[in-house]
Amino acid sequence: MVRFRTVYKCQECGYSASKWAGQCSECGKWNSFVEEAEQVLSKASINNRTMTELSSKVLKLSDAEVLNEKYILTDIPELDRVLGGGIIKGQVVLLAGPPGIGKSTLMLMTAKSWSSSSEKSSALYISGEESPGQISARAKRLSIKSDDIYILSETNLEKIMECVNHLNPKLIIVDSVQTIYHPQFMGGAGSVGQVRECAAELLKVCKNKNIPLFILGHITKDGALAGPKILEHIVDTVLYFDIEKKDVYRILRANKNRFGSTDEIGIFEMTEKGILSVNATSDILLNGDIGKSTIGRAVSVSAEGSRCMMAELQALVSRTYYPYPRRIVTGMDLNKAQVLIAAIEKKLAIKFDDKDVFVSVQGGIKIKDPALDLAFCAAVISSVKDIPLPSDWIFIGEVGILAQVSNIPMLNKRILEADRSGFKKIFAPKMPMPEGNLKLKTAKVVEICDIKQLYSAISATAQQ
Repeated sequence: MVRFRTVYKCQECGYSASKWAGQCSECGKWNSFVEEAEQVLSKASINNRTMTELSSKVLKLSDAEVLNEKYILTDIPELDRVLGGGIIKGQVVLLAGPPGIGKSTLMLMTAKSWSSSSEKSSALYISGEESPGQISARAKRLSIKSDDIYILSETNLEKIMECVNHLNPKLIIVDSVQTIYHPQFMGGAGSVGQVRECAAELLKVCKNKNIPLFILGHITKDGALAGPKILEHIVDTVLYFDIEKKDVYRILRANKNRFGSTDEIGIFEMTEKGILSVNATSDILLNGDIGKSTIGRAVSVSAEGSRCMMAELQALVSRTYYPYPRRIVTGMDLNKAQVLIAAIEKKLAIKFDDKDVFVSVQGGIKIKDPALDLAFCAAVISSVKDIPLPSDWIFIGEVGILAQVSNIPMLNKRILEADRSGFKKIFAPKMPMPEGNLKLKTAKVVEICDIKQLYSAISATAQQ
């Protein structure tokens, strides 16, 4: 006879306890324990399971078959970029994001591009949140019509497995894992135990059949992935969708990727035709008024993975009417901005104790690249001294706590990107490659070692 016992599991980290507690002793979350029933295994069952696990074949590393990592394009450029070049057979991808950001739309478009190629064949879209009619309505709005896309509205894992074994699809999409339940386990759908077991069963089938799997997941109010942390450990790739600039642009980032880099980002725009990849990032980060010299406006080049993007910083330094001056920064780290302001004040003897400083990165996208430090300093100096910066100047470099300009990764690539964009004068640290070897078209590189030299160059424009 099967016996069960009552346990209390934390819905954040999966820690189990015999008694309910207000706070989880593992992760520190409050009111996260939920009562669940757990099967009690006999000693014979435990011994049989142990012997079965030990019966797996042991291989030498030299005899193990090498995985042929052949990427399959999804025909969605920004998604392929974040995945590292495409999807690999048997890869399990976890996609998380806030409600309404476009996860289901992106997956439906992925199924369309997958099924449009005869090499990729059929795709199975499993939805536990929407009916077939709702999915069909979205597909009609996106102009998606294919006989190779199969829709299954089901939450029972056993019935899902029967469908997978019957159809043998080449791509599986599960929307979402929090709605699926395993009938052999206690607890409601979305609980820690159900999410863990359902994800493990789906992963096992897809790994054995070499079927790519996309799992959609919910997030908590804090922005973290809902469910047990083990869910992120067992999958190959974890992608997060984020919203930037008044819900217009969607940013796709990889927090984990066993088959590629986690430095790449994908930029999408939500339109009537669905989620579209944004390739012209300069249109987002630049305001388009390039031909006019402006006080407090400086441009730099940010690198996200292999992508170089123009970034515009706008600074406003004005007299304060409050007891304490304000420092408001949008798109950059506030602590780093305060360090840079202190370095300017110390090195150039410019007082900011009676001035408010407001700095914003154009486009609303948050950038952590230290290469924007020099542009930040240039914009602040321009604003506090009322000196317009020429529109064909660009500033690339990291500024340290002692106001020195340090080298940054991919400097030569950033300089070439600035030259292609039409900038005439590039302020940068000492280049690892001589300027003559870069074969610049029209740009001239001005090497500087600290912000004192930067201030001298900016001041010289006011005297012309």
